Amino acid sequence: MSAPKVLVASDLDRTLIYSSAALALTMPDARAPRLLSVEVHENKPLSYMTETAAGLLTELGDIAYFVPTTTRTRKQYQRINLPGPEPEYAICANGGHLLVDGVSDLDWHRAVQERLAAECAPLDEVREHLERTADPLWVRKHRIAEDLFAYLVVERELLPEQWVKDLAVWAESRGWTVSLQGRKIYAVPRPLTKSAAVREVARRTGALLTLAAGDSLLDADLLLAADRGWRPGHGELAEADWTAPAIAVLPERGVMAGERILREFVGVCTEAGRGTV
Repeated sequence: MSAPKVLVASDLDRTLIYSSAALALTMPDARAPRLLSVEVHENKPLSYMTETAAGLLTELGDIAYFVPTTTRTRKQYQRINLPGPEPEYAICANGGHLLVDGVSDLDWHRAVQERLAAECAPLDEVREHLERTADPLWVRKHRIAEDLFAYLVVERELLPEQWVKDLAVWAESRGWTVSLQGRKIYAVPRPLTKSAAVREVARRTGALLTLAAGDSLLDADLLLAADRGWRPGHGELAEADWTAPAIAVLPERGVMAGERILREFVGVCTEAGRGTV
């Protein structure tokens, strides 16, 4: 009888895939890795991984339950064309939508909505606060994602650090959390978590070992819920020097961190298949 497959739940942006601005190619040009475009938006390539990482992800999809786990909306996630087998499960909207063969599980989504209504201030209150306090001088876009959470697209160099801190305090008292990722500020209900959706996938698949990776504060609960986790040398978690006993802190930054994470995933899954984990 073969060993149960491992469940691998990974954040995407700035963990496995990278925009051109986030690649962090610090090596001499002649030694830069070959890149594969995995997302096109408005007829332009938007996100990349190394060709080596693409091969590792293809291998991973054959030996594990690979579950893309993202804060992206379903529409934003569906722009991504990852190499390897099509994942049976994917988690979007920070756990608000659990996709099964590309289709949102309506019972899961309904249960999430009920929990948010019971435990958090309503989205409208948060949206109104953002519109009232965010300065048009540095805000480029106000967005609502899947009627679950809000985010701003900002000019990072003009963004007052104190405003973000004040927003975090205001949000915490209302059951919400704040995350600054690149040019986006997310306001997300605290019970809206990737980890809850990952636990549900683990229940459905019967996987006995869960691996995870992520770079932002919105990934902390995901990493803590996994048996083993990895975080890159960049991002909010790195800036906060965040870690936990089962979390490996990688020195790599940018797209090379994505390649290293996939190498770690494949290594552990291979060992699990041999019964050595």
